[in-house]
Amino acid sequence: MTPKFNGFPRECLAFYRDLAKNNSKRWFEQHRSEFEEYVLAPAREFVLAMGEALSRRSPGIHADPRTDKSIFRIYRDVRFSRDKRPFKTNLAIWFWEGRGPRMECSGYYFHLEPKTLMLGAGIYMFPKHMIREYRDSVVHRTYGPGLDKAVKTVLKKGPYGLGGAFFKRVPRGYPADHANAGYLLYNGLWAGIEMPVPKEIFSPDLVSFCCKHYSNMAPLHEWLLNLTGRIS
Repeated sequence: MTPKFNGFPRECLAFYRDLAKNNSKRWFEQHRSEFEEYVLAPAREFVLAMGEALSRRSPGIHADPRTDKSIFRIYRDVRFSRDKRPFKTNLAIWFWEGRGPRMECSGYYFHLEPKTLMLGAGIYMFPKHMIREYRDSVVHRTYGPGLDKAVKTVLKKGPYGLGGAFFKRVPRGYPADHANAGYLLYNGLWAGIEMPVPKEIFSPDLVSFCCKHYSNMAPLHEWLLNLTGRIS
């Protein structure tokens, strides 16, 4: 039987608070059992419960409770970073939809820190092979209005922000006076919300809580899903 998700324990947030103060391999190894019991175990249960709930609207959703699948690894890649702290001080979970590599697909994001919960939907950064198709879709007579409608629908449903703006100028070859020109400045596209950790974190109600927000952001995800489907 699939373990039932009962919420994250308060020890989960306590673990990340302590990790932020003791970000070393030695400390982590001394507290690995806490990480596995209070973070990984409930995270796996959450992934399975969330995957079942999301599949009602998105039958193709991937909710894989393994590390480096839906659950991001806790180890930081410090090879090219000045910040050599070895561990991430947040729990990150990804539910993606599509046939490509998981980080090239649109999906739903969950990010938990001791004081903050962030939820999002979309693609954090377009891979190089997707940029051209995205830009062509932005100015397309059908896909372009569909994108603008999806974004406006999401923003009307709650205090969501739109992320991914990167470029200062409209890329060469595209009309700067186009009604959708603003979307051409993005190298990724997502909607998101950040909030203090809600009480639902500690109960099974977290699944329905997240589902409500993901449903509100779904129009943008579905537009991007259509985009990736045309490319693959």
